[in-house]
Amino acid sequence: MTVVSTAPISASKNDNAEPTVHLTVSQAVVKFLANQFVERDGVRAKFFAGAFGIFGHGNVAGLGQALLQAEIDSVEAGTEPELPYVLGRNEQAMVHSAVAYARQKDRLQTWAVTASVGPGSTNMLTGAALATINRLPVLLLPADTFATRASAPVLQELELPSSGDVTVNDAFKPLSRYFDRVWRPEQLPSALLGAMRVLTDPVETGAATVAIPQDVQAEAFDWPTSLFAPRTWHVARPVPEKSAVERAADVIRGARKPLIVAGGGVIYSRATDALASFCATTGIPVGQSQAGKGSLPYDHPQSVGAVGSTGTTAANALATEADVVIGIGTRYSDFTTASRTAFTNPDVKFVNINVASIDSVKQGGVSVVADARESIDALAEALGDFTVSDGYRGRVTELAQHWDDTVTSVYAIEDSSAPLNQNQVIGLANSLSDPRDVVVCAAGSMPGDLHKLWRTRDVKGYHVEYGFSCMGYEVAGGIGAKMAEPDRDVFIMVGDGSYLMMATELVTAVQEGVKVIMILVQNHGFASIGSLSESLGSQRFGTDYRYRSDDGRLDGGILPVDLAANAASLGVDVVRVNNGNEFTDAVKAAKASETSTVIHVETDPLIAAPDSESWWDVPVSATSTLESTKTAYETYQKWKKIQRPFLRPSGQ
Repeated sequence: MTVVSTAPISASKNDNAEPTVHLTVSQAVVKFLANQFVERDGVRAKFFAGAFGIFGHGNVAGLGQALLQAEIDSVEAGTEPELPYVLGRNEQAMVHSAVAYARQKDRLQTWAVTASVGPGSTNMLTGAALATINRLPVLLLPADTFATRASAPVLQELELPSSGDVTVNDAFKPLSRYFDRVWRPEQLPSALLGAMRVLTDPVETGAATVAIPQDVQAEAFDWPTSLFAPRTWHVARPVPEKSAVERAADVIRGARKPLIVAGGGVIYSRATDALASFCATTGIPVGQSQAGKGSLPYDHPQSVGAVGSTGTTAANALATEADVVIGIGTRYSDFTTASRTAFTNPDVKFVNINVASIDSVKQGGVSVVADARESIDALAEALGDFTVSDGYRGRVTELAQHWDDTVTSVYAIEDSSAPLNQNQVIGLANSLSDPRDVVVCAAGSMPGDLHKLWRTRDVKGYHVEYGFSCMGYEVAGGIGAKMAEPDRDVFIMVGDGSYLMMATELVTAVQEGVKVIMILVQNHGFASIGSLSESLGSQRFGTDYRYRSDDGRLDGGILPVDLAANAASLGVDVVRVNNGNEFTDAVKAAKASETSTVIHVETDPLIAAPDSESWWDVPVSATSTLESTKTAYETYQKWKKIQRPFLRPSGQ
């Protein structure tokens, strides 16, 4: 929920009662976005840090001209640009950078992204899906075909015999939290205000898409000056209903083995201090989702690490026993619940605290629809001197210590001159990074391993996109994270599969002087899906980068792909390492450098991280002539037997 306030803007008047400004639609967009502010807890800041863009015939004379004019005007006036412009190399990647920036800023600041008509705009669809799934704000400004249809069918226009008003941009509708198309200049104010309402709402936020036909972008109009008055969107903290807090407290008071599942909402609400105090007082342990990792530092006495399919044995053991699960700011994703096999106590009850009602009703139980920080404070007051037993505290400590010992053992390197495995690479990067440094990842085997193994020391130190788990996010996301917080080093952890998806954004890092440190793990294929394929009886089919053999299968020799040479060609420093000593030296040099560095290391994809002792529901072929598949199906059926239904019985 947001509340809006505006400030007056001075301008000369015409014959009308309200003064106007003669600008193109695109110039009006730039001026409007430059005057949008957001405020929470008394802190006010510009909402848009700038605009990413790639220009084509759909936007070069519209938004391109407007951004150019704003830039030149600011240079001549000796002021900062109204809306700083950054050229990206891939439209999807620009959206990823904007979203990563918004995540580091706790959703209180983001970027606009513009692309040309046709493929330029549809390239942003994946980014739109990622933003909406992760509930992170980004404004998309895809160009559209002519509103007048004067040149129809224009280059790259979709023609449908059944509908004359559909364009490729209609594909954004199911992926956006807000969508509008500006056919006429008069429609622009309502479209922009509608987008801002969604972007600044913690519940509704995601991708907001405003498609603007290319002829409309260049059309001039007399705009009321009030449209460009500085406008502040006040982000509220909805307080919980007293009765809901009491219901939640009643359930928790009856718990012997409660467990908190902390999600991204804890971090976005900046409720981490409140959570640390609450769990220290009550003794309730805290498991963390991917988005919620960092809610507590790894060494907090009540922190038991990651929970779910990619979790720790400590968190998952406690999840199995828990009689009350308190979800705070989590959407209970498939991985967090281990495909609904994590919480198997037959008498388990749920308390769900979330600003979004859709998440507060998941798993059943008591629903508290409110801000995370406000809810934790209210719950702490309602519980009074409630605390778990000394025996339960001791078990939490024992399980957490056992997992920490496990992490230490897989981080260990007995021979510093020997080749590294992925666990050791993560361990070295973790130990060589500073507490406030940020690790960025999104897809492959790395996110699961990081969720288990990375010892997060700072609330914003862990940045893994796992709502969409989009291959290629890493480079662009790392750039966005660094732009958001230039005083932190950003470690991009990426495998060869994700690297090949969108490595070109390294050029953007060089262009903007944005320093990132990339750990490029070369294991010649898709390690994560290879392991999954093997567990499902599909024998790692199609997951290795290999030549085609004489019998027609992709099982020949390893392809001679040199990713280090590729990275070097994009303008960054590259270091090839083969062992722990070389890796350590490379990281130290990269941290001392002022430019981006790629550290290339080969690892064995068959050496896995420690088992989480949990499950992920990926269906196995029910019939097969392959013995590997038959065996996998038997295992699958065993897990399905303990998978709990969507809702528990009512009456909690």
